[in-house]
Parts: sequence; structure tokens; C-alpha cells
Amino acid sequence: MTMMELRSFAAGKWVDAGDSARDIHSAVTGALIGRAGGSLDFAAMLDHGRGTGSPALRAMTFHQRAAALKALALYLSERKDRLYELSLHAGSTRGDAMIDVDGGIGTLFALASKARRTLPDDVVMADGDLEILSRDGSFLGHHIYTPRQGVAVHINAFNFPVWGMLEKLGPTLLGGMSAIVKPATATAYITEACFQMMVESGAFPEGSFQLITGGTGDLLDRLGPSDFVSFTGSADTALMLRSNKNLMTKSVPFIAEQDSLNASVLGPDVTADAPEFDLFVKEIVREMTAKAGQKCTAIRRIIAPQNMVDAVIEAVSAKLAKTTIGDPAVEGVRMGALASASQKKDVLEKAAIIGSEAERVFGTDAPELHGDGVEQGAFVSPMLFHCADPDAAVKVHETEAFGPVSTVMAYRDLDHAVGLMNRGQGSLVASLITHDPQVARTVAVGAAAWHGRLYINDRDSMKSATGHGSPLPLLVHGGPGRAGGGEELGGMRGVKHYMQRTAIQGSPDMIAAIIGQYVPGATKTEATAHPFTKTFDDLSIGESITAGPRTITQEDVEHFAEFTGDNFYAHMNEEAAKASPFFDGRVAHGYLLLAFAAGLFVQPDPGPTLANTGLSGLRFTKPVYFGEAISVSLTVKEKRPTGKDYGEVLWDVAITDSEGEQVAGYTLHTMNALNAT
Repeated sequence: MTMMELRSFAAGKWVDAGDSARDIHSAVTGALIGRAGGSLDFAAMLDHGRGTGSPALRAMTFHQRAAALKALALYLSERKDRLYELSLHAGSTRGDAMIDVDGGIGTLFALASKARRTLPDDVVMADGDLEILSRDGSFLGHHIYTPRQGVAVHINAFNFPVWGMLEKLGPTLLGGMSAIVKPATATAYITEACFQMMVESGAFPEGSFQLITGGTGDLLDRLGPSDFVSFTGSADTALMLRSNKNLMTKSVPFIAEQDSLNASVLGPDVTADAPEFDLFVKEIVREMTAKAGQKCTAIRRIIAPQNMVDAVIEAVSAKLAKTTIGDPAVEGVRMGALASASQKKDVLEKAAIIGSEAERVFGTDAPELHGDGVEQGAFVSPMLFHCADPDAAVKVHETEAFGPVSTVMAYRDLDHAVGLMNRGQGSLVASLITHDPQVARTVAVGAAAWHGRLYINDRDSMKSATGHGSPLPLLVHGGPGRAGGGEELGGMRGVKHYMQRTAIQGSPDMIAAIIGQYVPGATKTEATAHPFTKTFDDLSIGESITAGPRTITQEDVEHFAEFTGDNFYAHMNEEAAKASPFFDGRVAHGYLLLAFAAGLFVQPDPGPTLANTGLSGLRFTKPVYFGEAISVSLTVKEKRPTGKDYGEVLWDVAITDSEGEQVAGYTLHTMNALNAT
């Protein structure tokens, strides 16, 4: 094959590999296939990111960033076959490559969709609830998120050259920060090919992302308080990077996602003939062989009841024996190579350490390989160990062989199982296979604090479950202790890592202006026409109408009770209502108030208000008695574009009594047509 000369992308230009470039070898044959590295001007890269990329991203709204993210995902999806082809050199089967490539692209799609549904079409994100800081409501508090005004540095591991880059980039770009991406050298040729597509797509402004295919030099020494570092890899490398004096001195945020000793537990309720047993075995074998076990979420410790250990070893060994190892380009090969010869050396050394406390019950030093010229490839056999005394063992709970290696150990009871899970001192994920909900609760309560994700599966969810080793875009990925103490993804939680949360205080008008939403007490604009007759584009935040009053009668309440069947005592039994600590007598139904309020503010004619899609945040704050009158105010609170020919409008609805005190409040959601184009 043609030698690959990997380039970096710095300050808007491609930079060729230099004389100091490192060699890259095929994981399958050991042949030299490429070179990566060269001299880069890191100061210029940071200036370009801070001065060009990040400001351009901050000028875009969340919805515009989400649209760009979707466009990028579509562009990559149409060209992913090239990434599959390159992944063969890394020892990845087609299935392995799909986990990496399709998983990364799918993450972009998922984050873009979530952002459009949940984030405002604005550059400011309000966080949490409004805080009332004065008795009369004239002084308020809130929290907002705004983009950090620096550059995010992403240092990624070798095992997921595409997903590892995109799962970090998605939240970063949505958060309004530009990024400098540093992939691991062993598989950087796949990252570089994907990155070229990203630049070609034109989906994001210039400077939004840059690429380093060599070393980082003094990059970390140049970072400042507004910058950010996100790392995936080994605990030793994380410690070295985290200890950088400049990062500590300037309080540069640092997130680490490290390899961990993930465990899978077979519930005490599961027997050998139960569907959960087969599920448990399949999960183990898949996690041992997918990506040749080179997944930070792979199962390293298999924890089973004492009476099930032999059955587990036998079943797992039988399935592993059917695993065909070799060149992933050869039809029928189920497991490829490790990423490099150095990785193979490390895995064998770590397996030997585990072997000092456990017996190898499956695996060979010389596996049968399929394919031509694979003798120098980085292949290892799946290896299954059995630790007979996990309580006395130490190394099996602290040594990870980052490959197809796992250890079986027995537990006496559920508390013992939880204790063994937690001996890993923090993991990215632990799984539990059980059909007993009480077992699930016991394990969750006892183990959740030591694990970033708990994956619980049984016969009811096995067909739709995503798998022990699959981090999902909408769930957090990370974990405490050994797992690095960091957190990525998690839907919009991951976006917030790249933003600064700030408390704001001021009058209702000030808060409303900052967050781009109406808040109670802010100045309203009296509508010149009924708001329901206006299109999405023509509605303004704070535009309002007031309607009413309408008197609530006993006949109204009794008719509503008969019509709906809601004969709750507070509405129909005077004596019982008076006995309640909340009422002085019979009161109107809360839902009657909502119905009457709608009757007061609704404009009935066909028009641009297309549909009422629901309400949120409903609270009844004061009872309404017979003879009292209610009024209602309807105010445009927030507008959310949908990317279609209509947008979502959120309305603040406040129902008040004769004294002007609020008796109920909620947010109404409608869909309103856009102006015709």
C-alpha cells in the first residue's frame, strides 16, 4: 500500500509530517504503513482557536450549532466506507469499525437532535429555576450558561479513532468552543481521514477545529483559565497531564476518562436454564472479543454465584472457542488484532500479572490465525482466568489487560458481590444480569457510587438493550476513582462542561433581557391583536393579554363533578373540606379553573396557532371558593424554532382571583405557523 504521510491541520492550513515523524505499523501484518508528526506553532493554533474559531461559534445560537452538527454527521455518513477500509489496518473487523465510525456519527446526530429539542435558539442557556430574592418579587436570581472563551484540547486514545474524536467534539461545538484534537499516533490515520472530511464539509466556521497528528509539545504550558482539557486513556498518562504545573496554576479544567476494571455480575436468582444465563454469557463474550477487547468499557471481571462459576466458565469457554482470529479482511474472521505490537506486549505482560493470582482456564499463547502475512501482527488469543480466592487477591482488582482478557470470580451473597464490584475502585460501567428487581435495587444502592453507569438487563429488555459496553450519547460516560473522576456525554450535560455557569441577580426586566425569556414581574407589552392570530415570527417575548373576570359558582363545580366523575370530597363535601388543613369549605376543581381560563383567553378562529401540545409546570397555589371571580393573563414566554414551517411558543399563564393573587400558574405549549415565504 502507499505510505501514508499524516498531516496536521493548524491555524487553517494543512501541515506535512516532518523529519521527527513517528512510524506507524499495520496491526495486522506489522508492515510500515505511515508516518505522523511534525513541528507545529502551538501559539498560532491557540490564537486561531481563541481569535477566530471560538468567536464564530459563540456568535451562533444553539440551534445553529445543532444544525451544523447534523450537517456534519450527514456529510460523514455519506463517506464512511473510506473509514471502514482504513480501520482494517488497525485490526478492526467490519463490526468493530461500525462501533467506532457509526457510533461516532450517530452521537453527532443524537446530540444535534437533543439540542434542537431542549436548548433555546439563543447564545445563553438558562439553568434551573428562577429564585425570588425579595418579598415583592422585584429582585430575582437565576443561573445562566455561556461559552468558555478559550479553546478545548482533546487528547484521545487509540482504540476509537473516530468515536473518540466525535463524542468530544459534539458537546464542545454545541457549547460554543473551538477544539484542538490530538489522536493517538497508532490509529491517527483513521482520525486524519475523518478530519479531512470534516474540513471539506464546510459545516462549521473556520477555526472551529484543528488537528495534531504528532506530539503536543508545549501546548499545555500555553493554556489559560478560559481553556479546557479533555483526556481519554491510561491512568498514568492522565496523572502526568493533570499534574502539569501550568494547568494547576491557572485552574484549567481537566476531565479524564480512564480505563477501568469494569465488572459484570450474574444475579443470585439466575439458573443455568434461564434466559438470563445465556444473556450473561453472550455479553461477556461480546465484550471480550469486540475490538479485540480494546474498549474502556469492556468486562474485565466476571462475578458469579459460587454454585454457577463452573457453568459460567464452561459456557464462556465454549463460545470463545468458536472465535476465528486473524486478518479482519478475511471472510469469517470474528476477532482482529490489537492496535499495535506495543499494545500486544502490554496485554501479555498484564495477563501474566493476573495469572499470578488466577488460573488461566481458556486461551493459548499461540492462537490459530487466518490470513496471509499475519505472523508479525498484534494478535492475541482471548484469555479467561479463574480467581479462586477473590477476597485475598489484589492484582485481579487493580490490573487491567487492555485486550481480550477477563477473570471469573465467585461471590457468597449479594453483599459480597457488591463488595467485589467496588474493589475495582471506580469504573466506567458495571452490569447486572438478573430478573429480580430487588436484586437490582440492592446492587444499585450498594454499588452506584463506584460506577459511572449501571447496565441492568434481563429477559424483558434483552432484545432492545444496547449492551454493557456501549456508551450512549444521552447518558453520562465516565466514572469515579480509577475511571478518572470525569464525565462526558450525558446529552446536554456534556455541553455544559464547555460553558461557564454564572449566577445573575437583578430586577425581572434585567433577568428577562439576559435569558431571552419572560419572567414573572417583567414588563409586558399589551397585545394590539390577539396573540393567537399572530405567526411565530410576529410574536414578541412579553407580549400579553388579560381576560376575565369569570365568577365560579356552586352550580359550575357540581356540573363539572357530574360531567367528569371527579367527586373528590374537597369539591363536594362541605364538612370534609372544612376538616382539611388546606380548605375553609368546598372549593373549585383545579382543572375547572384551567378549563375556564382557556375559555377566557382562547381565540377560536382558524389561524396561525395550529395546535396546543400540552402544558408544563402546573401549580395550584390558592383555593378558589364559590362566588369568587378569576381572571387570566397569557404572555409569550419563549419561542423555540423547530426547523420546520412552524415553531413552538411557550406561554406564561397566570390565573388570579378577585384580590389579584395567583391561584394557579403553568406554561402552555403551542405550535404556531411561520410567516409565509
